[in-house]
Amino acid sequence: MTNTLTAAELLIDHFGRVDGLVHDVVDGLTEDDLARRPDGPDGTGNPIGWLVWHLLRVQDDHVAEAFGTGQVWIDDGWAERFGLPLDPHDTGYGHTREQVDAVRTTAGLLAGYGEAVHARTVAHLASLTDADLARVLPPTYGEGVTLGARLVSVLGDDLQHAGQAAYLRGLFGR
Repeated sequence: MTNTLTAAELLIDHFGRVDGLVHDVVDGLTEDDLARRPDGPDGTGNPIGWLVWHLLRVQDDHVAEAFGTGQVWIDDGWAERFGLPLDPHDTGYGHTREQVDAVRTTAGLLAGYGEAVHARTVAHLASLTDADLARVLPPTYGEGVTLGARLVSVLGDDLQHAGQAAYLRGLFGR
């Protein structure tokens, strides 16, 4: 008997890897560690905390839109818990240096939000079929973009930012 892996199971596995990376990257870091820029206080490189917050916001926002549901950030009160001086729909895309600096948070909040985003993502993915993945989404992200392509795009973005954050953690000797 052969074990077969469905596309949904493969996506769940990969989003689980993102969740694991988020926990590994932020574990034990202080608020100052999370806010430290790789190129010093006057630099423009993004800090670990912002990178992790941004990847989670993108996943939350894009998965919610693709499945026609609300965001964990808004619906479950995470925006209030974080208390950031940003619009609740902000995902960090195009942030200025000042907006990046405004994302000050704790490892516990990032890990908790990450767990909530992951749980919602898995709940959406659990019942997906191949036919669902071929469904063309509304043209928000371009003409002819399928649900499967959108999810793979989110995974790619998440993994890039998680890798950047992990690199910074190592660079800082943490």
